[in-house]
Amino acid sequence: MTEKMPHWLDKQADITPDGLAIESPFVPPVTFSILRYRAQQFAKKLQFLGVREGEHVAIHSKNSIEMIIAIHGLSYLGAVIVLLNTRLSKSELAFQIEDANVRHLVTTSEDQSYIEGFVEPDVVKVVSFTTVEKQPEIVGDLKIEMNPDDIFSIIYTSGTTGKPKGVVHTYGNHWSSAIASALNLGIDKQDKWLATLPLFHVGGFSLLMKSVIYGMPIYLLEKFEVESIHQAIMNKGVTIVSVVSVMLDRLMEELAAKSYPAEFRCMLLGGGPASAYLLEKARQKRIPVFQTYGMTETSSQIVTLSPNEALRKIGSAGKALFTAQMKVINDKKEANPLEIGEIFVKGPMVTKGYYQNEAANKSAVLHQGWLATGDLGYLDEEGFLYVVDRRKDLIISGGENVYPAEIENVLVGIKGIKEAGVVGQEDPKWGKVPVAFIIVEDKLDLDLVKQQCRDELAKYKIPRAFYIVDNLPRNASNKLLRHQLVTRLEQNIKE
Repeated sequence: MTEKMPHWLDKQADITPDGLAIESPFVPPVTFSILRYRAQQFAKKLQFLGVREGEHVAIHSKNSIEMIIAIHGLSYLGAVIVLLNTRLSKSELAFQIEDANVRHLVTTSEDQSYIEGFVEPDVVKVVSFTTVEKQPEIVGDLKIEMNPDDIFSIIYTSGTTGKPKGVVHTYGNHWSSAIASALNLGIDKQDKWLATLPLFHVGGFSLLMKSVIYGMPIYLLEKFEVESIHQAIMNKGVTIVSVVSVMLDRLMEELAAKSYPAEFRCMLLGGGPASAYLLEKARQKRIPVFQTYGMTETSSQIVTLSPNEALRKIGSAGKALFTAQMKVINDKKEANPLEIGEIFVKGPMVTKGYYQNEAANKSAVLHQGWLATGDLGYLDEEGFLYVVDRRKDLIISGGENVYPAEIENVLVGIKGIKEAGVVGQEDPKWGKVPVAFIIVEDKLDLDLVKQQCRDELAKYKIPRAFYIVDNLPRNASNKLLRHQLVTRLEQNIKE
């Protein structure tokens, strides 16, 4: 039988009651004791509304203190939290709500009627944070312990191919993720982690877990805003920020010729391969960038570059965290150094499966618990991981493997190109050929762009067409959505 542990927020509020838990430009500072009090209040009000242990309760909200209180409140009830992406369409939300067997849904007052418009009222009870706060409190037992094997959250994958899948996370998954991260990055008493990634994504949600486990404050923003993040790093004592490449690039533009304070110790860069150009630019500005690799299925990061290797291994995602394992498989056997294959991972932070989806569970899990990530990469001679691309994004052109991220990295290194996205276009001779969507600064000489591509890329990797666009499709975490570029491409061809 697995040993239970004290409720994390309860424990932290006992150890450091006056310790800062949440800081934000929108609300007064919240200590751990205040957070516990408000979360327990919320839990008792939810009990009055009929929420019980084990029930699946969805949260539909942008980053807010109310959302954080609801998350911790549900943990005091032992309910399963289903986190919904606020950028999804009605049909996408309806699918996830039904698929996850949601019975209660908590949202903002502004979105309550919107959601009530497409859910069955006899099946799902929709309430706003404000409505919950107005309820009386039931005097009932709250969870004072956590069982690591109990399900805590269900977070859906992006669903870029087929229907999205509900990734099941236990308390033990989130605990293991937080501890493994601490063993890699360390914990400093001055730490304050900026939360700008959506809390409904695993990268944002994991910060809430780190906060109550470490006793570390988070600086909460509703969304990614360059100026707000810049000011938080420069003037609010933020020491760690989680970003993706496009966010880092914009932050460096804002920084200009200035430098971050000495206390700022980590720009944790995830969301896919970063260009050598971007990483070198960060190094010149003395920004401590640590590349990392993770996914919803691994409860956030599982491979991260350690601080002492950050400059020596620029471009690498690092090695598996202390409690994790990783290997690269090619042609059903472990790949040799520098040989590209599919990345497999294993560890206590890795999900045991997808909610009510046996087909996906069978295809994703190798024997003895190894998870097939669907990502391509290679290990160098020292065992450092370099992520190449998503397997589903691979372009096979004339029998050659073409990795979109490699071409994108070359393009964003060309002066005048701000962002780039590459996908495959059907071709009668080669099967598929790469084409590029680019965001440019003012005017751009495409002949010079093509020449630089010829200088740095094999002929079959050079984009056959360049589409200049105003924006690239990205999800709430600013990750590039290549499948939407494919849709744009198909539309362009039809027109």
